Amino acid sequence: MRRPAPLPTTPETQGQQDAASPDVRTIRRRRGEAQVVPVSDDVVPIAEDTLGRSKGEAPAGEPSPNGDEAPRLTSTRDVWRAARARRKALRAEIRRFTQRSRRRRIFWLSAVGAVLLLIGGSVAAAYSPLFAVEKITVAGATTLDPAVIEAALDGQLGTPLALVDASEVKAALLAFPLIETYALEARPPHDLTVRIKERTPVGVIRSDAGYTLVDAAGVALSTTSDQPAGQPLIDVAGGSDSAAFESAGLVVRSLPADVRALLTGVSATTVDDVTLTLNTGLTVVWGSAEDSGLKALALSTTMRVNPDASSIDVTSPHLAVVG
Repeated sequence: MRRPAPLPTTPETQGQQDAASPDVRTIRRRRGEAQVVPVSDDVVPIAEDTLGRSKGEAPAGEPSPNGDEAPRLTSTRDVWRAARARRKALRAEIRRFTQRSRRRRIFWLSAVGAVLLLIGGSVAAAYSPLFAVEKITVAGATTLDPAVIEAALDGQLGTPLALVDASEVKAALLAFPLIETYALEARPPHDLTVRIKERTPVGVIRSDAGYTLVDAAGVALSTTSDQPAGQPLIDVAGGSDSAAFESAGLVVRSLPADVRALLTGVSATTVDDVTLTLNTGLTVVWGSAEDSGLKALALSTTMRVNPDASSIDVTSPHLAVVG
């Protein structure tokens, strides 16, 4: 059942009710009618516009009953501003306490970046045409003509120094048997130096083809129909591939320059019986290639003391036998 509507009140009736109940306050309106609740004298009424305030608290911005100004209400914007200020202060404190570590990290990152940039730039420049080969120089050649070797290496001109093909250089130098070893030296920005070491001839071997000039390893350097001047004739059992030839080659290479200039013949049947012949008619019994340095010194001293000797035996370097 519906609740019957309240009787209408007139202004006179409303005034009588207010006069009869002076402590009645209107706190809520519902369905278009007023609801009145009587309160006691010791209770301070709280109206709709003062919800959330304490008992006896004055509206925001107005003086309280004790004379102090009441605090203002906190809005969502004020809360947001306070939180942002708090975060800003926190970040400032973090930056202050981590300043040293950040500086250290920035320093190391900058150093690593600079090194990487330097390496990258150097590699890029080395492989670029800015460092291409424009000049080839041959150093260490005495018997060979450097210009001929440089002409054989012309294929490397225009190639960046870092991309010079060592295998192609080796293939070009194989045409010169007199070259024993070589080394490539890049001299930026455009120079390539080829430093060679020539083989040292120890004598010639006579065969049906003529006289073949060989080094201590038995490598054939050249072949001529006549015996080259200043090169001794080597007569070794087993040829240039034998152990006797290796021993004879080591002996020739250990001779002093003045004795080497007088040498006309080398003979050996084993590694222990190398014999030398000089153009003065002197025969030197050398023996094996062991202690060749001491034997060379003993031979030079004995030849100076005994210039008319016909034979000298230095098989024992500490006791030369003169014949």
